[in-house]
Amino acid sequence: MFHLRVIVPTDRSAAVRDLLSTEPGATHLVVWPGVAVQPRGDVIACDLAREATSSVLAELRALGVHEDGSIALEDLDVLQSRSADRAERDAPGDGADAVVWEEIEEATSEESTLSVTFLAFLTLATMIAACGVLLDNPILIVGAMVVGPEFGPLAGLCVAAVQRRPRLAARSSLALVIGFPVAMLATMAFTGFLDALDLFERDMLERPRPLTEFIYQPDWLSFWVALLAGVAGMLSLTSAKSGALIGVLISVTTVPAAANAAVAIAYADYRQAGGSLGQLGLNLGAIVLAGTCTLLVQRGLWNLRASRTGQRPPSVGTGAAKSS
Repeated sequence: MFHLRVIVPTDRSAAVRDLLSTEPGATHLVVWPGVAVQPRGDVIACDLAREATSSVLAELRALGVHEDGSIALEDLDVLQSRSADRAERDAPGDGADAVVWEEIEEATSEESTLSVTFLAFLTLATMIAACGVLLDNPILIVGAMVVGPEFGPLAGLCVAAVQRRPRLAARSSLALVIGFPVAMLATMAFTGFLDALDLFERDMLERPRPLTEFIYQPDWLSFWVALLAGVAGMLSLTSAKSGALIGVLISVTTVPAAANAAVAIAYADYRQAGGSLGQLGLNLGAIVLAGTCTLLVQRGLWNLRASRTGQRPPSVGTGAAKSS
């Protein structure tokens, strides 16, 4: 469940209170008249079943609460209450399958920004993957995939396509367009440094590498693996029962392909570099395609359920509610 806190102007307080008191998925309703100072108004709070959250937020936005007050949403890890259990039973749908669009928008907005931390993680992941490809060590490849932060901007592109948010699309694209070249350039320098120390050598790149050669040999199987991983990644982002996104794309060679390309360029093996860059582009495109289609299907199912239950469907590209 979520904890919802609303600061609402006094003239709309009764409407918000009536909305939440009649919502089957809401419970533990509390009203503090006139306690809000900036902005001025009443504070209203309740606990809200996940499957009722998006429709309630849409109703609050229709009342203009986000313009003259505020809407805050906090995920509750532990809530022991018989009335909360009843609210989850009464709310239409299944909480595990409910998609809270505002939560997804907030998460992808934060994770798709080009930052020093993003560049650091992507660069470290690419360097780890470079060691993995030259040593033909799949354990290092998996480790690099776990460290890599690239799914944030990829998910941001998917959300931007579905919710028609050009700024999110531009921010996500910038993170990928800048992030991968920076990580590859750093990995090329890293390769030259270790080569000078006699820890890397060209023969390590040219010799047979049966465990990691798929990284620079793209084919249709690579496309389908990336497509399935894109669906899994987006379901992980939208599902209430999923764990952390870290490692969800273990079967996809985005960072390892970039690392292999960087090492190959450093050793002037442009044939292998071209194959690696092809693998990288194929996987990035397949993940965005799969993630976007997954979100479109989920939104279609949500709108269908909302039309049957009389709920207000979520608005497109609002970004009004902030997830704590």
